[in-house]
Amino acid sequence: MDAMTAAAEGFGVPIIDISPYIRNGDPADRAVVAAKVDDAASAVGFMQIVGHEIPPAVIEEFTAVMDDFFALPLEVKKAYRTPPEINRGYAPPKSESLSLSLGVEQAGRMNDFFEAFNVGVEAREYPDLALPEDHYAANEWPAVDHFEAAVSAYFVEARRVAHTLTRIFADALDLPADFFEGFTDHSLDVLRMNNYALPPGEIDLDGELTGMGEHTDYGIVTVLWADQVKGLQVLDRQGQWHDVSPEDGALLINLGDLMARWTNERWMSTLHRVKPPIVDGAIQRRRSAAYFHDGNIDAMIATLPSCVGAGSRYSPITVGEHIGAKLAGSRAGRPNPYAQREAERVRHAMRRSPGQ
Repeated sequence: MDAMTAAAEGFGVPIIDISPYIRNGDPADRAVVAAKVDDAASAVGFMQIVGHEIPPAVIEEFTAVMDDFFALPLEVKKAYRTPPEINRGYAPPKSESLSLSLGVEQAGRMNDFFEAFNVGVEAREYPDLALPEDHYAANEWPAVDHFEAAVSAYFVEARRVAHTLTRIFADALDLPADFFEGFTDHSLDVLRMNNYALPPGEIDLDGELTGMGEHTDYGIVTVLWADQVKGLQVLDRQGQWHDVSPEDGALLINLGDLMARWTNERWMSTLHRVKPPIVDGAIQRRRSAAYFHDGNIDAMIATLPSCVGAGSRYSPITVGEHIGAKLAGSRAGRPNPYAQREAERVRHAMRRSPGQ
């Protein structure tokens, strides 16, 4: 959102320059960055980062091949579908309902309007670990010129940024610098490319149009590239939704459920959604690409001792158990039994502002 809107609403997503960490800068400069991240993570759960040093050419080539894929006929794209438990390949419109990853029903059907294409870390990257093939599945690469090379190049850059962020998180939480490395050295990371515009007549848009339902992200941290087209909305702590768009050259960063569990909600996995980008009654193109840094599948996530306070709000859970329950909701329609706290925040927002 722009500064005038943020000031009027008393809500804003802060912009943070992380270059002191990217360039191994002065410790005092890094401490300032860590403090800003702590403030943003505590107050909003979202932030914008600049100084990430992803080359513009990498982003341009990546978004170009993403456009090329989504421009294919629907039946061609459907050839790249995978079973619901395999978080790879193509997801057509209305095949998912992100609200069900929290156990929140929305009209009893899959109704999220977006289409997506997923790639992720493969088991063969870690031949000595015998990782489960369903979670670390082989990627489906469509027959689109330069697609694999351009997407892979961006994946490497987003992974670098995600690991830089966890280094900042360690400093912000007064943890050892390498604290998160043991939880992320074979991290279950996925890059999801999203498209919110479809050709007229391609799909029956019955009922309420939902771009992407209310949800929290699943893992540790999400690195989001997005168009500056309106659609993304973030829920504040008072239960109000706010439009959020990235500034020029910025990436949007939000925390996932695992970070909320680690910090006992000192840092929140902020609820967000995407409303369809409709201008003058027509659906406009809006694209995004979310890099989900989710942690090792076998890592046990329990509240940090420094954050327990009067008691933990969460029982320990492995990354695999948590991610599996989330995907079973969003992709297979089975409500998530582990997300009671997040689900209640969604219901509270629905009660407070049902017409938003």
